[in-house]
Order: sequence, then C-alpha cells, then structure tokens
Amino acid sequence: MATSTDGLSAEPVFAGIDWGGTCHQLCIVDATGQVLVQRRVRHDVAGLAELDEQLAGRADVKVAIERGEGLLVEHLQQRGLPVYCVSPKVSARARERYRLAATKSDAFDAFVLADTLRHEHPHWRPLSVPAALTAELAAVTRDRERIVVSQRSVESRLRAILESYHPAPLHLFSSLDRDIALAFIGDYPTPAQAGRVGEARMEGFCRRHGYSGRVEPAVLVERMRPHLLTAAPGTTAGKQFTAGLFVDQLRLFNGQVRACDKRLAELLDAHPDAPIFRSFPGIGPVTAAVLISEMGDDRARYPHPAVLLAETGLAPVTRASGRMHQVRFRYAANKRMRHAIDWWAFTSTRETDWARQAYEDARARGHGKYRALRGLGARWTRILWRCWTDHVPYDAAKHPAAQQDNTAA
Repeated sequence: MATSTDGLSAEPVFAGIDWGGTCHQLCIVDATGQVLVQRRVRHDVAGLAELDEQLAGRADVKVAIERGEGLLVEHLQQRGLPVYCVSPKVSARARERYRLAATKSDAFDAFVLADTLRHEHPHWRPLSVPAALTAELAAVTRDRERIVVSQRSVESRLRAILESYHPAPLHLFSSLDRDIALAFIGDYPTPAQAGRVGEARMEGFCRRHGYSGRVEPAVLVERMRPHLLTAAPGTTAGKQFTAGLFVDQLRLFNGQVRACDKRLAELLDAHPDAPIFRSFPGIGPVTAAVLISEMGDDRARYPHPAVLLAETGLAPVTRASGRMHQVRFRYAANKRMRHAIDWWAFTSTRETDWARQAYEDARARGHGKYRALRGLGARWTRILWRCWTDHVPYDAAKHPAAQQDNTAA
C-alpha cells in the first residue's frame, strides 16, 4: 500500500455508514472494492471516538450516508471529511447490483453505500458546511415549523371542545389562536357567562385586552348571540375545565412562535445574504430565513437555475418512452423550500402587478390554483438564483416584466 510523506495512506478509501438511533454500521472499502473495515459503533462519545480511529490514518477518505443532517453528519464534517448524502431510493436500487434476493442487513447496506460511492463520487457533490449563522437559521426555522404544527394541532382540539359546549367564541374573531380569542374564552368560559356580555361589557373587554381589530363591539355582540348554545351541566363543567388547559397550551405556543420570530429577525439582521432575499416583494422575515437556511452559503451547489428549480420541486418530471409522454408533479423535493416559495408567490400577487397578471393568465389558461402558483414561483426563483449568484439585491428596474408594469401605470 502506497503511503504519503506524512505517513498517511495515499490511496483513496470510501466509507459507508448505515446510521441508526443507538448504533451505526461502518464499512470501508479501498479503490478496488475490497472491504477493509466492517464494524458496528455505538452512537455515544466512545463510539464516535472509535469511528474517528477507524477513519484516521487515511489521506483521502470519502463518506456516504443516507441523511444530510444530524449529530453524526456534523461530527464527520467537523473533522474535515467530505460527506455525501445518498438518497434512500438510490441505495435501495443499488442493492440490486449486488444481490437479486431481497436480503437486507446493516452490514450489507453499509457496504452498498461505500461501494456505490466508490463508483459514483465523480458525479456527486459532498455536503457543504454551512456558516454558523446559516446553521442557526436552519435550526430555528425548522424547530419553529415544529412548534407551528403543534400549535395547529392544539387549536384544532380546542375548536372541537368549544363546538361541543360553547361555540360562540368561534364566531367572534378572525382565528381561534389569536390572543384576543383566547382571552375571551378565559374571561367567559361558558355560554351563560358569555350571554351576559352586552355592548358596554364587550367594549370594556376589547379595551382591556388591547383589541386592535376594526370590528365594533356592537357587531361582535351580534355575531355571538346566535351561537350561544348550551350543553348539559355536566358536559359544560367538564369541557370548561379542559378548554382552559388547551387555552394555556395555545398561549404557550403563541409565545414560542413570537420568540422564534424575534430570534429570526436578529439573525437576519446579521446575515450577509439577508438583504438579497428581503429585497424581493412578497418575502417576509420567516420566508427569507427558510430560503437562506435551506439554500445554504455554497453558490456552487446550484450551478444553474434548473438545479434550484428541481431542488424546490418547481420543475416538473417528464416521462417519455415510445408514444408515451407524461409531465408529472415532482414529489422528490425540499418541501420546506417548496412551501416557502408557494407562499412567496401567493404574497407577491398582492404586491406586484406583473405577478398578479402572470397568475391570472395561468388561471385563464386552465391551470389550477397551485399549478399557477408553482409557475409564478418558478419565475421568481430564476430571478432569485441570478441575484443570489451575483450577490446583488433584486432591482425591479432591471426586471422587464416589472418595467412594463411601471410603463403601463
């Protein structure tokens, strides 16, 4: 075996890691596909130290794993190892190159990852290491999404409880998770108590809780009156108790979402790419944070806009064989980016004339709502890619469609 001047092996080796919750299976193969190491390591301090020991002493090590984030991935990247994220679908198909039988084991899966990387690494790109600000943005945005999912779940449960004994609060305000709606349930938790609320008392309630809506207290009372239905006394007493618990949960989640939004604003103020994303109409702080964190810092990751469109699910999938030609929705995509761009496209139709016209033209051609938004999102994404690649903010004066809108105005 050839060695370099610093004592490390000069021959490239390829490692495959079949990761797990408590243990990881490591397989290392050389440039000819010969297995050098096949070992199981635990997911703890000692186990990762053993993993480092197995990978040490080799000058050119590349690692394949079926995930793009997590402690194990960051541990490997911190040690300067190139990590390749292999799609589970790719590794599943690769198994058929080695065995026809549908056998499966951790050791075999790790070998498949290592040997597939040996063959395909010239065509693949390793995961880039994000800057600290970008990594923090990713952590906060993803956990904010989890909080919002929990918030919606609790809101749905509270709605079901109110429908069973006290539906009036559901018809007062724009949404149940608003602080003013939760305050009303807290102050008037039963139909009997809410039935005593007249215009003067409603006005005092709104003033006491800082209600900023444009609906007059008299209108709120009229909204409430038809829905003052009453359940049996036992049901009312039990549901009043549980409704209070869910109101407390929803208030907690509302506060956590606001805390996340405040932290995202602070991180965006410090991030060098934030002015680029915030310069686009329709992109607010949360959408900007999601796009920055998911796109990352490495401009080479998206060498042309088609790659970014495929990553975000905006480019359809074409299947053509013989007389068959189909254009299908792309399911394999970064769903966080897809949802963020859908919302961006929707918001932009309210802020820019050309975006609204493009959306309306697509609907006139028979496109559904979400198909039209994807088409508009693809147009915005191409512009975003150009600005992001060139490190320049969006300038409507250089956008032909926006210039036509200004001329027409």
